[in-house]
Amino acid sequence: MTTPRKQQISLADTPYYHCISRCVRRAFLCGEDKYSGQSYEHRRGWIEDKLHFLTQVFAIEVCAYAVMSNHYHVVLCVDEEKAKQWTMSEVLERWHRLYKGTLLTNQYCHGDTLSEPLLDMVKATAETYRKRLIKISWFIGYLNENIARAANQEDNCKGRFWETRFKSQALLDEAAIAACMAYVDLNPIRANIADTPENSNHTSVKLRCEQAKTGQQPNTLMAFVGNPRKDMPKGLPFDLTDYLQLIDITGRSIRADKHGFIEQSQPEILKRLNISAEHWLIITTEFRTQFHGAVGRETALSDYCEHQDFKRRQNLSHCNKLFA
Repeated sequence: MTTPRKQQISLADTPYYHCISRCVRRAFLCGEDKYSGQSYEHRRGWIEDKLHFLTQVFAIEVCAYAVMSNHYHVVLCVDEEKAKQWTMSEVLERWHRLYKGTLLTNQYCHGDTLSEPLLDMVKATAETYRKRLIKISWFIGYLNENIARAANQEDNCKGRFWETRFKSQALLDEAAIAACMAYVDLNPIRANIADTPENSNHTSVKLRCEQAKTGQQPNTLMAFVGNPRKDMPKGLPFDLTDYLQLIDITGRSIRADKHGFIEQSQPEILKRLNISAEHWLIITTEFRTQFHGAVGRETALSDYCEHQDFKRRQNLSHCNKLFA
């Protein structure tokens, strides 16, 4: 039996989630269909562009993503506080970038004078929109619906394009976040369609590498703000250079023509997270097979299961082993 979405996403425990959506057809989402010979490579750009667009509308940031031949991965961070700070006008303007809204919300945004009862209705509608703009299900739903419509129109067909539900995993601590981001960024290398992270098309790590050359970070991705410290700004709690070094070393270690190995002079990020190099390679190549459900160390996982009223702590043995 599938777990209700509301029991998979708990902002009280973590704002970070790993989501996967898979194409249901034999015809590929992207890449080339070996049966028909037709290329769908351009669709990867559709998803990438739409992801970047949605970060400008939702109070949800993208930490990592990889668009593959028949599915995509994305690591998201929900910024609930950001949404609370929006004015009613900001909420409505953002929502209208996605949907038409109601007659009253459009009248309000056009500056029409509304009576007090009608204005109260607009306020109530805006609060509904505010809640939706921090919901991952609305984020993924809008993305998938738009891609499905465009693909169906291009294929001149009707019917379901995606599997019934997208999969989601709660990432409960820094170790889980770093491991999952690396797993996502290294997808093309594991699939043997890229040799190095910086050559992995339609991934967040390639975008980060390109921007890092100019000393910048992509404004459509959640920024790395360095290791945890006092008065720390909002962002990923890692050093960008350290993360890119780790991804590069890991990517070269899991190539098919090499025996998996990370040298003793491993990046500081692994030492700080207290993850052995051996376990790191297992995590970044088998994240989805090792972990089914929320991921984190025992304390974080126990708190999450207690808040969600789960009777058993799924993944506990794997988390204890691989994050030790």
